[in-house]
Amino acid sequence: MTALRGFALLLVCQALGDALTRGLGLLVPGPVTGLLLLFAALFWAPLRQPVEAAATTLLGHLSLLFVPVGVGITVHLGLLARYGVALMVTILVSTAVGIAVTGWVLDALLRHDTASGHPAGHGDAHD
Repeated sequence: MTALRGFALLLVCQALGDALTRGLGLLVPGPVTGLLLLFAALFWAPLRQPVEAAATTLLGHLSLLFVPVGVGITVHLGLLARYGVALMVTILVSTAVGIAVTGWVLDALLRHDTASGHPAGHGDAHD
């Protein structure tokens, strides 16, 4: 029952995110706005356990989410042959940029923690 409440919260956050994006004419996708709403909601402790239960259930069945991708690839092998090199370069460059930005943000956060008197890696994650 806890996981069901977590699924409901996930769906409500996504629906609200989509409604906000459409209603306010935001330039980000509705699910991204919903994810930000979910992030804010997780600061309220009673919501953490249901979301964790739902996430654990979803992660247990994650492999099922790759079936449509696999089918799509086999259906469009011609497109993959035609644009495969460009896709591979795009994936590699975007992954490298993502890793670099993540490293830069982590470095900045660690410097901020050290400058504010907190030893790096010893912050209270549950505050």
